[in-house]
Amino acid sequence: MTILAPLLETFFTERLLRQRRASAHTVAAYRDTFRVLLRFAQTQLSKAPSDLLLGDLDAPFIGAFLDHLETQRRNSARTRNARLAAIRSFFRYVAIQEPAHGSMVQRVLSIPKKRFERNLVPFLTRPEVEALLQAPDQATWLGRRDHALMLLAVQSGLRLCELTGLRWENLVLGHGAHVRCYGKGRKERCTPLTAQVTTVLRAWLREHKGASTDPVFLSLRGGPLSPDALERLVAKHAAVARKSALHCVARNLPLMY
Repeated sequence: MTILAPLLETFFTERLLRQRRASAHTVAAYRDTFRVLLRFAQTQLSKAPSDLLLGDLDAPFIGAFLDHLETQRRNSARTRNARLAAIRSFFRYVAIQEPAHGSMVQRVLSIPKKRFERNLVPFLTRPEVEALLQAPDQATWLGRRDHALMLLAVQSGLRLCELTGLRWENLVLGHGAHVRCYGKGRKERCTPLTAQVTTVLRAWLREHKGASTDPVFLSLRGGPLSPDALERLVAKHAAVARKSALHCVARNLPLMY
């Protein structure tokens, strides 16, 4: 009767943070995986997360969860594989902490990744970029936020997780304006900013009036934007851009994790 909760807690605090010194992006990605997994378990097994046993997360259940991601949540094979990688990492830790469950762990670890076609990443033409940047209604707070966010993304090429985690202290808007952040693989990135982007961000900073550690792009609740919220807002403005008088098609916006 191995309770799941203590294992999950030590997996994050001991394995990821202390032993492996995983990046904040990795920890956040693993956290999101288990958040979705625990919600699925609560629905399917009618158990609160604190009552789940390790044996509840056997290979058939994990397989059903992966199917749920693709069929119900409409996740891509790439996202499915990323969730599976987080689950595998946890069960490799379990194999050391709970050797009595070795057989079950082995069956979970044997679940294969799904193969998928790797398409070329498309790009936007200049008219398409202009149509996308004109889509937000800048007479509103949300429109000004979205315009500043997408303008910065287009000019700097920041990844989705870098945009959602961006703080005011990461921006230098004076002489030699630039944005500095840590991206995938613990790599520090320093990207110069054009005069247009700097002007827009200064105006957004005057309106925001927050602390240096505050997120640059706030949600309606005052916290940082979630990856899902950012994807939704870009998709919304892309739909508007498609119908714009510029006759531009904002196609396949590549937001890379």
